[in-house]
Amino acid sequence: MSRTSADGPAAALLTNPHADRVRAVRALGTRSGRRRAGRYPVEGPQAVREVVRWAPRTVRDVYLTPEAADRYAEIVEDAEAAGLHLHLGDPSVLDAMSPDAQGVLAVADLPEAARPAARDEVPVGPLGADALGAVLAARPRLVAVLAQVRDPGNAGTVIRVADAAGADAVVVAGDSVETTNPKVVRSTAGSLFHLPVVSGVSVGDAVEALRAAGLAVLAADGTGDLDLDDLQDAAAVAGAGVGADAHAEPAERAAPADLRAPTAWLFGNEAWGLPPEDRDRADAVVRVPLRGRAESLNLGTAAAVCLYASSRAHR
Repeated sequence: MSRTSADGPAAALLTNPHADRVRAVRALGTRSGRRRAGRYPVEGPQAVREVVRWAPRTVRDVYLTPEAADRYAEIVEDAEAAGLHLHLGDPSVLDAMSPDAQGVLAVADLPEAARPAARDEVPVGPLGADALGAVLAARPRLVAVLAQVRDPGNAGTVIRVADAAGADAVVVAGDSVETTNPKVVRSTAGSLFHLPVVSGVSVGDAVEALRAAGLAVLAADGTGDLDLDDLQDAAAVAGAGVGADAHAEPAERAAPADLRAPTAWLFGNEAWGLPPEDRDRADAVVRVPLRGRAESLNLGTAAAVCLYASSRAHR
């Protein structure tokens, strides 16, 4: 196993694309392979850069081609600083590990196998249900909840949007896609490792925990009685440059549909949206206005509009 030296990665090179190590990494592309190994792949320079920088405690190994090690020197430097195992591999080896590696790949622990975060630290990256309490104890103001979202690209896009909008966490609830699915990881473009992403919790339990932590739960759905434009107008007028008390007791807090209040947005399945039982769990159901002839918005676009509305109101 090669490691880095003070001058960069050691010269030893992995050259056999049929080696056991290569096959083991390749197997992580399947759900059963990830479950057996307790690990998952992080593919491509952007995602590897972010996991090494922001969630190094979860990383087992980092693989680069010599060309990639030169081109992405910051990955090498951050990995060395974190004491991670670095390996140089021939391009054929990286390609055999993953056709999507682009010469850079990391192997990280699944949430249940990862080392615990430091005391009083809010962990980031994919997390299990047992981390929800620690995430909520940090008093988040904006959370995205995905309910029964099955498409990896859609789930990854919402995680990326939540990160961009300044959300404090994402909860992937119910029978949703695995957050460590390689397609999810790639589609987040590294945002998966910037904020806590909790999975393994039911929609009902997630809503109950969020509400108990002082967040209003707003369901985004085309059938909503409330119009997002009206809520934004009301928040702008009521705020007048002064935000609501972020963590007042529920009885003292603004109305549930006040965008200035700490809010969890509930987003449903890309095909059928939120079922009645999930809409009923929310404090209010909000629709995004459609002024043209479009029948609906896709999940990522709707999430972006709603999360940025709250982000703007919180400012």
